[in-house]
Amino acid sequence: MAEPIRVLVVEDESVAAAAHAEYVRRIDGFELAGVASTGSEALAVLGLSSGPAAGQPAKVDLVLLDMNLPDLHGLDVLRRIRGSGAGVEVIAVTAVRELPIVRKAISSGIALYLIKPFTFAAFSEKLHHYRQFRDSLTQHGSATTQAAVDSAFAKLRAPSPAVLPKGLSEETLNSVVELLKSRRTPVSAVEVTAETGMSRVTARRYLEHLAEQNAAVRTPRYGTRGRPEFEYSWRRD
Repeated sequence: MAEPIRVLVVEDESVAAAAHAEYVRRIDGFELAGVASTGSEALAVLGLSSGPAAGQPAKVDLVLLDMNLPDLHGLDVLRRIRGSGAGVEVIAVTAVRELPIVRKAISSGIALYLIKPFTFAAFSEKLHHYRQFRDSLTQHGSATTQAAVDSAFAKLRAPSPAVLPKGLSEETLNSVVELLKSRRTPVSAVEVTAETGMSRVTARRYLEHLAEQNAAVRTPRYGTRGRPEFEYSWRRD
């Protein structure tokens, strides 16, 4: 039986970090190696830090790397990993959508790029593709062929199936995400309706989906008449 792929989760948001760690535990063939909340902590775990936090490096095969970290940008962490020559693969797991960052991450050697928010199914699919890619490259021993390399990259880049609940679209979800991110105070489904023009029922479906994915925080709004109303804010902790 193949050795499990040991994964380091690098994520500063505590709820997201716990969720990603639990996702790793749920996938066969993968094992959680640790969780780091800063870039410096991640480098220390990998044995790439010379500061006081340096210690015995953990055995890590794959890093799930957020781009927005409190001390270092994810790209800086990625470059340190690549510059060290460590045989560690990196998958970006981040809310960053800006194309220049995506391009720099790709040119710096990430294996895959997974944009938040996402479901467990999307997360599992990415790791499954990575496992297939890794297995394809190792099954031929110390040498390979062009066909084998092409097959391995095809497995890694295989498109993920749509994972949003039926009736939800990626484009509309992104507009709701951007609205939540732009607000410093929580919004209700009624307020999302006023901003976007979608129906109140539709707005609530998108907001509830984001809350279920731990991307948004749902809290009751007090002081309203009739049925209790909820308000939603983008999770920033």
